[in-house]
Amino acid sequence: MTVVIGVHRSNPSLYHLSRLGYAEEELAALGETVTWHPYTDGVRTGAHLAEGTIDFGGTGSTPPVTAQAAGHDIVYTAVSAPRPDHGALLVPEDSPVRTVADLKGGTVHLAVGSWQTHLVAKALDDAGLSYATDITPVRGDSGSEAKLRAGEITAWVAQGAELVAARRAGGLRVLIPTGEVISDRSVFFTRRDLAEQRPELVEALTRALRRADAWAAAHPREAAELAAADQGGTVEDWETALKALPWTIEEVTEEFIAEQQQAADIFHRTGFVDRAITVADALPRKA
Repeated sequence: MTVVIGVHRSNPSLYHLSRLGYAEEELAALGETVTWHPYTDGVRTGAHLAEGTIDFGGTGSTPPVTAQAAGHDIVYTAVSAPRPDHGALLVPEDSPVRTVADLKGGTVHLAVGSWQTHLVAKALDDAGLSYATDITPVRGDSGSEAKLRAGEITAWVAQGAELVAARRAGGLRVLIPTGEVISDRSVFFTRRDLAEQRPELVEALTRALRRADAWAAAHPREAAELAAADQGGTVEDWETALKALPWTIEEVTEEFIAEQQQAADIFHRTGFVDRAITVADALPRKA
């Protein structure tokens, strides 16, 4: 068969894997081929799997939860190590917002539906506030940083090279360091039919991911040059951002499932998803 792997800019492991040929090598050993399906919004990963557009994908922590809530029968296959410095919620240096509770009534720009929703919703929940009623979440865009600096919005969640660039420019401070709220792992998942009928394919793709991560860890400058040429920003900012990532692929653990369940419960309580789910249902069934 031809395995279709989804790739988007927000998942650095898959992004670099798509350029290195390791997936092709690993699946060729099984007599299979690989094609890549580029798309722009990782939030669509669950739907793409359900529709058969892709066979395997990777995102942050939120999309697999929303995929389950939408009724898609996904299976977790692997996760990255925690990424505590991958992103942060920023406010202006002179902002009166000093604690998470001070966000109440404010407008927060973020990638709605991504891991950033998990970050903000969990931080608010920990402070006794609600993502649904106590802030106005707005999908961020290329103008978010300028709006934050101009005082037009309260806070902005930045990640990767854009976070490095924003902090280097000065005038902003971190209100919520990601690692103090969530583990922020990359999450890899597939459809149940592929996970249970062709586990050797999943194992091969996991090996390929580990090889790609090992390459990125050993060649941060080259990885940064690839990202900057395709996504913009400076090579230096990308190199700093990529060096902050763990570049380690791990097995799905009970601890990870528990964190995902906590996120799912918060999302349901605040109405971000319209039904409760059991995250452990997205594990392979035991034979």
